[in-house]
Amino acid sequence: MSLYVQKFGGTSVGTVERIQVVADKVAKFRNDGHDMVIVVSAMSGETNRLIGLANSMQETPDPRELDVLVSTGEQVTIALLCMALKERGVDARSYTGGQVSILTDNSHNKARIQEIGVENIRSDLDAGRVVVVAGFQGVDDQGNITTLGRGGSDTTGVALAAALKADECQIYTDVDGVYTTDPRVVDSARRLEKVTFEEMLEMASQGSKVLQIRSVEFAGKYNVPLRVLSSFVDGPGTLITLDEEGNAMEQPVVSGIAFNRDEAKVTVVGVPDTPGAAARVLSPIGGANIEVDVIVQNISEDNTTDITFTVHRNDVTKTQAVLQPVCEELGVRELKTDDKVAKISVVGVGMRSHAGVASTMFETLANENINIQMITTSEIKIAVIIDERYLELAVRALHSAFELSDA
Repeated sequence: MSLYVQKFGGTSVGTVERIQVVADKVAKFRNDGHDMVIVVSAMSGETNRLIGLANSMQETPDPRELDVLVSTGEQVTIALLCMALKERGVDARSYTGGQVSILTDNSHNKARIQEIGVENIRSDLDAGRVVVVAGFQGVDDQGNITTLGRGGSDTTGVALAAALKADECQIYTDVDGVYTTDPRVVDSARRLEKVTFEEMLEMASQGSKVLQIRSVEFAGKYNVPLRVLSSFVDGPGTLITLDEEGNAMEQPVVSGIAFNRDEAKVTVVGVPDTPGAAARVLSPIGGANIEVDVIVQNISEDNTTDITFTVHRNDVTKTQAVLQPVCEELGVRELKTDDKVAKISVVGVGMRSHAGVASTMFETLANENINIQMITTSEIKIAVIIDERYLELAVRALHSAFELSDA
């Protein structure tokens, strides 16, 4: 029999009735003889409720105390699920992140896992118990409760699967797999049976919300087979795994179309074209913990250049505040922002061995009179920034151009 680590997200455990459904599913696996470790999120909406309570007490909640508060959401779920399993005659035991000894660094609200102790889990599995672990949380070396950031339960699940050498880590969510693009935008979007870690990582980083990026990185690093499944509909889901050697030529050219509506474009006009000027613009942004995505620097004219980059839409005001003194110091002509842009990407490992993907993408957008504002590429991805109002038209046109539909 196999060892499975299964993770259930907030919508999957959003009500008592849904927790009962999860218990039925887990009990069936256990009764079939499998060893089971279950990772759960807080009930849907609970983390937001707790953050709201924190905000009512402090304008900027203390990071350590916020972690203490929000970690309680998962504790409710692990206890309820264990009760439901015991009611079904399945012995189960719950653990918080600290009880499992999920050791993290001390970066509150965005901690990273450093080590996992699995002795308690192994003992319980050997005794025939189902182990239920609180996702999203751990402890630092001082014993302080830490949390892993939004979507961190995915990372908990993958990290436990890696530490336990599980046969598969199964992520149960409200979708039945990874699709060629968002089915809400393209009716004919197709569920993928298998994608590579590389493709999933690109799709997640380009806007696909199915899995947290860090969980995909972790799975790829430790070669943990990862499967995305629906909590509500039976089916095979999508397996995320290493690309088997020798199969690269058999891969479709493009596996999916990812997009992100949360982009904003920032342009610094008239930057002195001197060594180090770009660093003087971008370094303070990194220092302010603002993530920069696409970067383009124009050809120099009159010994000045323009630097354009994208940030998350929520970071525009903060970016302007950080750059204002830098712009005054450098004597730039203008600082412009545009929060009405979006990013669209074509992703596929098959792009390595096929030419013409870029030309097909650009011609397709041109045929729809969609202007490309910025371009960035990697070995298996081409991403462009376009006007947000054309996003859905662009997604549908590219999905058709690369023949990604069922038909």
